[in-house]
This record gives sequence, structure tokens and C-alpha cells, in this order.
Amino acid sequence: MSEPHPRRLSAEDPAIPGVLLLLRTAFAYMEGRIDPPSSLTRLTGVGVSRHAAQGMVWVVEDAGRPVACLFGMPQPEALYLGKLAVAAPHRGLGLSRRLIDAAADEARRLGLPALELESRIELTETHAALAALGFAKVAETAHQGFDRPTSITMRRPAEYR
Repeated sequence: MSEPHPRRLSAEDPAIPGVLLLLRTAFAYMEGRIDPPSSLTRLTGVGVSRHAAQGMVWVVEDAGRPVACLFGMPQPEALYLGKLAVAAPHRGLGLSRRLIDAAADEARRLGLPALELESRIELTETHAALAALGFAKVAETAHQGFDRPTSITMRRPAEYR
């Protein structure tokens, strides 16, 4: 793989079906592990297109195929991130860091002071990986109908390097 550079998708980008496939493949390990199930089970290509139009979707490609992606949506106090995924054969190459850096650049461009995301409480290895990227836990939340925490909220300054 040559030097990977994230690019932002448009709502009509031909890579959108590949992004959906990447997400489904990369998140498959969560099935039966997280409760409630991931919202990814309801995501469609139209949903990815809508997110690209209303927010942002970045992708890293190898040979024209999406191998990493990240969604973003501006909020009043932070750029909210979601759906960070890297294909298994491409893990360990710094693609998550490149995507997070692209999001931080966008947050600074928008005048937003931070990046924020949520991770399921069960995914402790994900929490550690995010901490290595500068994120720190700021809250725990529960999905509707649950009386226990189901997610943690993590945040990092947009200026973090």
C-alpha cells in the first residue's frame, strides 16, 4: 500500500457500497458481544450517502477499495466521530491515526475545540486504542431501556498531537 491519505466522500461517491461492506465486516466481531446490538445493523448505502451529505465520511483506499473509514458530524462543542473501521489486513499501519488527524484538521477548520466519540462499554481493547490516540473517558451513558452503562464517551482536544 502506498502512502495512505484519507479523502472525504461526497454523497454520490462510488466508494459508498465499499464503505458499507467494510463497516459490516470490521464490526462483525461485536455481534453477540455488545448489548444492545450496533446501529450498524440498520445502516444502508443510502444512510452512508446521507451521512456524507449532512456530515462527513472519510475513507482510505487501497487499489480503489475502502480499507478504513470514519464518520464525522459537527456538534456545538465538538466534532462527533463514529464508525471508525479498519479492514483486518490493514490494521497496525496507522490508518486510524490518519483518519483521526483528518477529523482534527476539520474540527479546527470549523472552530471546534474537540473530537468526541462513544465506544461500547464491553470493547475495552477499543478504549485502550483510543487512549493511545489521545482520547480520554469523560462520561458513561446508557441506551434507552438499560439501567447500566452501555457506552463510554471519550474526548480529545482538536489541537492534540
